[in-house]
Amino acid sequence: MAVQKSYEEINEKIRRGEAVVVTAEEVIDIVAEKGIEKAAREIDVVTTGTFGPMCSSGAFINFGHANPRIKMKKVWLNGVEAYGGIAAVDAYIGAAQLPDNDPENKVYPGRFTYGGGHVIHDLVAGKEVRLEAVAYGTDCYPNKKVESVITLSDVNEAFLFNPRNAYQNYNCAVNLSDRTIYTYMGILKPRVGNASYSTSGQLSPLFNDPHYRTTGIGTRIFLGGGVGYVAWNGTQHHPNVPRGENGVPLGGAGTLSLIGDLKQMDPNWLVGLSYIGYGATMAVGIGIPIPILDEEMLKYTAVKDEDIFCPIVDYSEQYPYGKPMDLGKANFKELKSGRITINGKEVVTTPQSSYPRARQIAHTLKEWIRDGKFEITRPVAPLPGADADIVFKSIPQNKG
Repeated sequence: MAVQKSYEEINEKIRRGEAVVVTAEEVIDIVAEKGIEKAAREIDVVTTGTFGPMCSSGAFINFGHANPRIKMKKVWLNGVEAYGGIAAVDAYIGAAQLPDNDPENKVYPGRFTYGGGHVIHDLVAGKEVRLEAVAYGTDCYPNKKVESVITLSDVNEAFLFNPRNAYQNYNCAVNLSDRTIYTYMGILKPRVGNASYSTSGQLSPLFNDPHYRTTGIGTRIFLGGGVGYVAWNGTQHHPNVPRGENGVPLGGAGTLSLIGDLKQMDPNWLVGLSYIGYGATMAVGIGIPIPILDEEMLKYTAVKDEDIFCPIVDYSEQYPYGKPMDLGKANFKELKSGRITINGKEVVTTPQSSYPRARQIAHTLKEWIRDGKFEITRPVAPLPGADADIVFKSIPQNKG
């Protein structure tokens, strides 16, 4: 008889402390030992994790009113402008925003030592942040200027809202030019001196649910060290792309828009980053539980690094200028080994995301579920899904 489980059945087991929960790394060996059917009967939830730079992130903050009241037109936090065109004392600070006085790339390559992601980290870490705001004054909001020092506990509301996180696959970046270039994939050395990649491979959330069967609007997740939710599909969500027989896309595909209470988060899992020559951003920790509703779901979660391929892309001409080029693909087993071969040349790989920290997220989420602190949620609506007809029968290998 085929394995069939419901969200309600799995949550009841979680409440009784009987749920069997493993990480997406652990499930691989279990399936190899027991087979899909037996493992699917035994396992209730598989946890995933990823930790890396995610520029399309930020936070909404309601500061509360000064006396007299103010309708903030422009807002700065530690010199970093937050968008104030929402309401009187609401603002949104983006992870990639820079201070007004940052020299940017005027002295190339710029250092970008502080930005919106650092402000968010400082707030979550309990640090004092300087608030400055100006306004034009109205009868109901007569104040024209506010300067103060705030902490996260001082503001009325603060919630993380990230328009595009947890990319389902991404490029492996190289540099074919004769000069060093500075990108959001890090420093790329000339003449294919290194190959930079991101995402956590077999632990990454959307590799384990490639067709978004259990990940949808309303899915409860680990976000920034606290509890968050999938709010919508992310910007640049593009599910209908070529995929392998395992359902895994062969390039950038799905993305998630995520939301969660900033006051419940942990500074270890929201970390401001500076990318030389590029800008500021923030590393975000995300973990998504995958309920094992049937054998198909378990099969997806048993995906291995060697079966996940990403395109190798030149960031000197191909990416910035849309120049047609095919440098082949690399799998994550190769990438994590520290070296891949491109056009016959052995190239050092440089990860932008942390696999050890992704593993820690998956284990933390596993403990939350096993301890009955975290139940899974049925999505209230699905994400735009992957077209099952778009499948490649074989996965292209590296050239060379």
